Amino acid sequence: MEYPKSDYKEYPKTLDPDDIWGQVRRTAYGKPIPEDQILLMVAAMRSGLELAAGDVLLDIGCGNGALSHYLFPDCSGYLGVDFSEYLVSVGQRKFHRPGFDFHFSDALEYLRGEPDPKRFNKAMCFAVLSYMNDDTALDVLTTLRKRFANVTRVFLGNLPDRDLAGQFYPADVDYSRDIEDPASQIGRWRNPEQMAALAEEAGWRLSASRMPDHFYQSHYRYNAVLEILE
Repeated sequence: MEYPKSDYKEYPKTLDPDDIWGQVRRTAYGKPIPEDQILLMVAAMRSGLELAAGDVLLDIGCGNGALSHYLFPDCSGYLGVDFSEYLVSVGQRKFHRPGFDFHFSDALEYLRGEPDPKRFNKAMCFAVLSYMNDDTALDVLTTLRKRFANVTRVFLGNLPDRDLAGQFYPADVDYSRDIEDPASQIGRWRNPEQMAALAEEAGWRLSASRMPDHFYQSHYRYNAVLEILE
């Protein structure tokens, strides 16, 4: 059975339980991307979050933790939240340790219901926001700003840039509908200006940045950091 690339519930179950990169589609031409590419992403997350030893990190859309577990030595606590029960179970099995947990929940449902939101002071959302429509993305960012009062910095990773969609799609493909559709292969494409406007409405100031040229997706993706809008 073919699964769309936006499917992270059923598709991962078809792979080997230890294929942690394939489960979250961190692959190129069907093979796991090289370690140096993984480390570029980790470096961007670490730098964007400005992690310190006492930080407690919330990871919205954590998948199986294959990427975020690299950050565990840089903080004192972590909670990864994902809507795929299977991926959460993989993360819990492979990467859990005391104070570093994985939780099965829809992102917005979790953010609205977390009983102790003030325990977190950093947050991240990697390669997930594009699979939310504008209303949901705004709700997520607004709820994070209002309920998680101690979160001062949020890293948004691997955002597809609408202005660079032509660098991803073949020249003969009409992608005008795909870039608007959160359920498409890459999800909803937003350029930095669109993301900044969305962030500002939610109470955040956004700073966008590019990955190094030798990163395999640098030609159409970017990262962003959110800070509290004063």
